[in-house]
Amino acid sequence: MPHVNPDAVLPLTLLLVFGSAKLLSEICERFNQPGIVGEIAAGILIGPSVLHWVEPVEFLTVLSELGVMFLLFRVGLEVKASELMRVGGTATIVAVLGVITPFAAGWALSLLFGYPQIEAIFIGASMVATSVGITAQVLASMGYLQARASQIILAAAVIDDVLGLIVLAIVSSVAKGSFNVTELVLTGVIAIAFTVVVARWGTRAMKRIVPKVEVALSVSEAQFAMAICLLFGLSVIAVFAGVAAIIGAFLAGMALSETISRRVIDLTNGVTELLVPFFLVGIGLHFNLTAFSNTSTLLFAVVILVAAIATKLVGCGLGAIKLGKADALRIGTGMMPRGEVGMVVAQLGLAMSIVSEAVFGVVVFMSVATTVLAPPLLAVVYRGVPSRKVEPTQTRIG
Repeated sequence: MPHVNPDAVLPLTLLLVFGSAKLLSEICERFNQPGIVGEIAAGILIGPSVLHWVEPVEFLTVLSELGVMFLLFRVGLEVKASELMRVGGTATIVAVLGVITPFAAGWALSLLFGYPQIEAIFIGASMVATSVGITAQVLASMGYLQARASQIILAAAVIDDVLGLIVLAIVSSVAKGSFNVTELVLTGVIAIAFTVVVARWGTRAMKRIVPKVEVALSVSEAQFAMAICLLFGLSVIAVFAGVAAIIGAFLAGMALSETISRRVIDLTNGVTELLVPFFLVGIGLHFNLTAFSNTSTLLFAVVILVAAIATKLVGCGLGAIKLGKADALRIGTGMMPRGEVGMVVAQLGLAMSIVSEAVFGVVVFMSVATTVLAPPLLAVVYRGVPSRKVEPTQTRIG
């Protein structure tokens, strides 16, 4: 951002990001498209690929991470743990098939295109994990969080995240030449145990704790303060347990879903509406067109994108086929967006000098494209499903 007063850089950047996100979101809504598509497109427009107004700098990354944490916390507040646990078996099958299928396809296709073994493994790993933040935002905005398919998507995406991080740990260990089976198994067990314990007993614990804390505290907005402390606390514990911070945020919301007041939900919605555009625009900011100047790279990018879509549709869909073709298609579509997850894997490979700039561009393209395509496709496959949107004046879900 040249020739700008240094004191104006921060507020101007925030204005460009937030303002462009809301403007393009409004345009998309007017054309009956999900607003999330416009917010990601805003990042592409103002970022390095087109206008070059905003770079994906560190403070925007921090706001992006905070935004997705609040997004998952808000979604958790609208989901009952008992409902999610009820679909746990199906969700586990969906998640496992949704990890194996894209990993194998990405690995095999990369080798077919002549990429080295270890780079091919990283490409496969980047296709594994679903971006729960993207799917959750779309389902929440359309009022479909209570549908059976949505419950399975959310549960599977949480399990998917745990499995994806284990895959990443294995791939990183192989790349470094230091494969410690005991450490990887222990990490996996701790991650799974943390997720299951909080999901199963978190709500019960909060039903006892929240009323006592509310009586004991005299601070303004005591319930909200306690909720935010739980959000950040479980996010920290989640990281130490071996899963992403956003899973801790989601579990914190779910633990509070049956005890928290409407006032806390309204305050959370306000913070979320402020921060989520930075998460969505941040995805678009990482998109780089220069990576596709080579024809073979462009062809590889298209092939990987098609594989990324098909493997989630087929793998996750087959895992849920007993629910019927309609729900299987919804679940496969909901598990499709990779969002920031794929980019994190590619960034790690780039930092380790295993992944080239061209391959990094391909993975970012795949991550952004699956994220942009998911919302309109979800709108189509969910057509006819009863919507339960939560308006500011309504009683909350659950």
